[in-house]
Amino acid sequence: MESQRNISEFILLGLSYNQSIQVFCFLLFLYCYVALLAGNLLILVSIRLSPLYHQPMYYFLSHLSSMDICYTSVVTPKLIADLLVERKIISYENCMLQLFTMHFFGGVEIFILTAMAFDRYAAICKPLHYVIIMNRTRCNLLVLAAWAGAAIHAFPLFSAAISLPFCGPNEIDHYFCDIFPLLKVACTDTYIIGVLLIAFSGMFALGVFIVLFVSYGIILFTLRNLSAEGRRKALSTCWSHITVVVLFFGPAIFIYLRPPTTFPEDKIFALFYTIIAPMFNPLIYTLRNSEMKKAMRKVWCPSLFSKKHTINLKKFMG
Repeated sequence: MESQRNISEFILLGLSYNQSIQVFCFLLFLYCYVALLAGNLLILVSIRLSPLYHQPMYYFLSHLSSMDICYTSVVTPKLIADLLVERKIISYENCMLQLFTMHFFGGVEIFILTAMAFDRYAAICKPLHYVIIMNRTRCNLLVLAAWAGAAIHAFPLFSAAISLPFCGPNEIDHYFCDIFPLLKVACTDTYIIGVLLIAFSGMFALGVFIVLFVSYGIILFTLRNLSAEGRRKALSTCWSHITVVVLFFGPAIFIYLRPPTTFPEDKIFALFYTIIAPMFNPLIYTLRNSEMKKAMRKVWCPSLFSKKHTINLKKFMG
């Protein structure tokens, strides 16, 4: 590897050269990152300490929150720190590590979202067999498959990156190390590699998105046979999942499913799947979920919950 490169570090150009904009972005993304950590940790701990953890949907949601924290922490702390310095430097080794871990944790998140869609399909379309279909063993296997699938997705990208020769400019027009910006500064013809990456990474994202789109289409079609209350409850859950899928997959497909080139707008779109979508996930999954809100109150405000339960019991007893 050492013979293929004569640089030991890259310079990230970041989001903007304007100092005022950088200060604003520092404050904004620091707030977003703290909110993201607090929200996802709140969901994670609330599910783990409540009976909801034994339900497949919330079991997957706890893993999704874990991946949100890991996935965003690969990029966001470095972005926030770089907004306070003039030269945004990342070593070659850390750049390669960032690329691998971002695609690995992102791949796990994609497959967890797919498992959640399968769970909703089984719950709504096969309600009589749901307990058998989504037993804990199968849930564990789906999570294990998510990690294995993410590794299969990330290793070829990582292998392609470390095989690139870097001998000239070391400025990456991005705020983190990603494969297409690296192709741009490699000192070789990267057209074939770029096409292969589109076929592998872009088509992978598009294929999973189509599977999710079709599965939710089937679910929404099946909802016609449910009662009004059943439709309302199922829709509140499904729309939360659909919102997360669109926020995550839309920008990712735009960036990875096109000719291997970069645009200034890529940084803005990348913010959606690296910071914005993981930050909004806790809100999306809790605001319209009465079971989640009840579990959070029971875990974090047990005295208030117990008092309310006593009052309701007294009312019931007359």
